[in-house]
Amino acid sequence: MKPSGRTRGKAPFYWLILAPALAVMLWLTVYPIVNILFTSFQSYNYLTDARHWVGIKNYTDILGDRVFIRSFTNTVIYCVGTTLFEVSFGVILALVFYGEFRGKSAFMIMAIFPMMLSTMVVCAVWKTLYHYDIGLFNYILKSVGLAKIGWLIDKDKALISLALVDIWQWTPFAFIVMQAGLSSVPTEIFEASAIDGSSYRQTLFRITLPILRDQILLLLLLRIIDTFKVFAKVFALTKGGPGNATETTSYFIYREAFSYFKLGRSSAASVITLVAVGLASIYYLRKILRED
Repeated sequence: MKPSGRTRGKAPFYWLILAPALAVMLWLTVYPIVNILFTSFQSYNYLTDARHWVGIKNYTDILGDRVFIRSFTNTVIYCVGTTLFEVSFGVILALVFYGEFRGKSAFMIMAIFPMMLSTMVVCAVWKTLYHYDIGLFNYILKSVGLAKIGWLIDKDKALISLALVDIWQWTPFAFIVMQAGLSSVPTEIFEASAIDGSSYRQTLFRITLPILRDQILLLLLLRIIDTFKVFAKVFALTKGGPGNATETTSYFIYREAFSYFKLGRSSAASVITLVAVGLASIYYLRKILRED
């Protein structure tokens, strides 16, 4: 349908109203990306404001940097591990607590409580729990005659310990999304399945999970994006240590920029990370759309 003459006459007025919001959005999104891309080809120290063009040197240095490779690997492991556990636990909890029962409201309030807390508050609590000498976890282990664990100081356990904090904080989000998805499904579907003689397992894999497919895929995408940019938990709990055992790309970028004042290298690492996440997201979305 072609726009009427009256609508076309109002178009400049609509664009005039939209212009301030559009300008702010471009300033906050497009400009930073363009600026980071431009800076990634420079050697730039913001303390002295000295800049000079170095071409792709920052990229070749970053891609050959052992610490960056380790940080990227840690990020992928953390991202995949936490996402799979959070979504799986969220689906399981939603199935267990499906329907109406006494105390459901209280349970839902308890479930969302970890999400309501600031990440730094969560990290402060868990850092105390993880403490080698006075932490609750090691106290329990010692009480039952087991050896204490260096949750945050053992390079083989530190990344897992970080992941546990994220799983505790954000599994409730997955649970709420799955619970909302299940609540939107008419109960008549499950009643008809039961009348037809389907077992719980058959109903689960042939009806329930296929119905929840879109919510599960969306949840996977949201959690992958969020966990891939993890920074606060690393900063608050381990500072990337011990060694580089919990170094992530976000913390690597932060350290290059604000500890070593190498904004060129930091920007190059940001661009590489953005491209990697963008390609993965595009592949994921195309796969979903193709299946639809």
